[in-house]
Amino acid sequence: MRDKFLSWGIVLVVATWIVAILIRAHYWIPTLLSAIYALGVYNAYQSKHAILRNFPVLGYFRYFFESISPEMQQYFIERETDGKPFPRNQRSAVYRRAKNLSDTVAFGTQLEVNHRKYEGIKHSIYAKSPSEELPRVWVGGEQCTQPYHASLFNISAMSFGALSDRAQISLNRGAKKGNFYHNTGEGGISPYHLEGGDLCWQIGTGYFGCRDEEGKFNPELFTKYSTLPNVKMIEIKLSQGAKPGHGGVLPGVKNTPEIAAIRHVTPGMTVISPPSHSAFSDAAGLLRFVQQLRELSGGKPIGFKLCIGDTKEFEDICVQMNVLKIYPDFITIDGAEGGTGAAPPEFSDGVGMPLEPALIFVNRTLNNYNLRSKLRVIASGKVLTSLDILRAVAMGADMCNNARGFMFSLGCIQALRCNSNNCPTGVATQDKMLIKGLDVTDKAERVYHFHKNTLHTCNELIAAAGRSSYEEVDATMFMRGDEFDHLADLYFPDILGNVKQKARP
Repeated sequence: MRDKFLSWGIVLVVATWIVAILIRAHYWIPTLLSAIYALGVYNAYQSKHAILRNFPVLGYFRYFFESISPEMQQYFIERETDGKPFPRNQRSAVYRRAKNLSDTVAFGTQLEVNHRKYEGIKHSIYAKSPSEELPRVWVGGEQCTQPYHASLFNISAMSFGALSDRAQISLNRGAKKGNFYHNTGEGGISPYHLEGGDLCWQIGTGYFGCRDEEGKFNPELFTKYSTLPNVKMIEIKLSQGAKPGHGGVLPGVKNTPEIAAIRHVTPGMTVISPPSHSAFSDAAGLLRFVQQLRELSGGKPIGFKLCIGDTKEFEDICVQMNVLKIYPDFITIDGAEGGTGAAPPEFSDGVGMPLEPALIFVNRTLNNYNLRSKLRVIASGKVLTSLDILRAVAMGADMCNNARGFMFSLGCIQALRCNSNNCPTGVATQDKMLIKGLDVTDKAERVYHFHKNTLHTCNELIAAAGRSSYEEVDATMFMRGDEFDHLADLYFPDILGNVKQKARP
């Protein structure tokens, strides 16, 4: 193709110029062809892109279609139950609930209910009337002097920097109206978090917002912000489900002077948080840090967030709790399926324990060490729908956090451009032009309605199962398709086994 383009292209260009001169026509056509040919010559002799070198000019179509492939897949190919990480039917449910529209569907389920992966709730023929009161949970153990009455469902960690200023304002105003908390993410407390909504301040390995010039923990700065009335809880981030063992990443293109000032870093540089904390290096150190933060904050609930990896490390933390008599007020368990704005694919796809087995392990371990009654367990990691919330509660969670569902309520379309600063809806970007498309007043209402309508559906589900409260939610409420496989074996003859026997010589 390269040789044909160079040889036939020059012939076409010369011929077009000759015709244009002879008939004295406008010269824009030969001029355009000359420019295209010059671009093709450059493509043919550059060395960075093999596609363009072998297919001058035409190779650009490949890059164009590759750039819009997520949109092509989403708009023209995927079905209602397709789409990753969230299928269209789940995204649509969030949009309708956020807009306070009817979230009913017509003509029955599109799921493969006879598939092993099907999961549903065992309803009761003695169903109850759903409660109108949205569920809440007290957070704060015996060593906490300022316990917090939290909603069952809250906004998970998303930093200012990863999200735009208008997105953060919308989330915080929605949290204020719905009386639930807004996790700041490890990027620190920005002015856009202070719109009146309750906050869970996350302290990451970079100590953004409470760090000294060397990036170490600064007790004075921590005290200044932790005693703000908006701050109801403080969460120490040990690891994140989407990239456990890897520090958070703020691309340089998103690191504006404003964000840099909030985080106490240099503007324009890509900020990678350390993979671990400098304030402690073992389980005992972690618990002493918990105690230090509780004292500095005036007795507010202190907890930590982690994705389960080496189970022995979590067991060691439990051992040290009993030895030191220092207990966190909550533990947030993030599943490997959790989301992020930027992570190496190997970390997102191949590191960490998924949420469900992690919750089962954590609850079993806490019970084994007689610790479960002393703290709350929060589930985080793709907890989007009411069914997801109840499943997490059944596996042992007291509360749930969600990030991407609230992003959908802001208008996120799952464009998968969070790490590029080109989010088309103005949610996960610092591009001022794109941010202008996000209307704070409208989106704050959507955040509020998504939270309220999701929990209302939770109430309807437990009532359908004949339960009166969330304390009665457990694994016996659920049924799975793999159970049906075993059930079918009891009622259908093993025909293939008979065929195999008859086929033997």
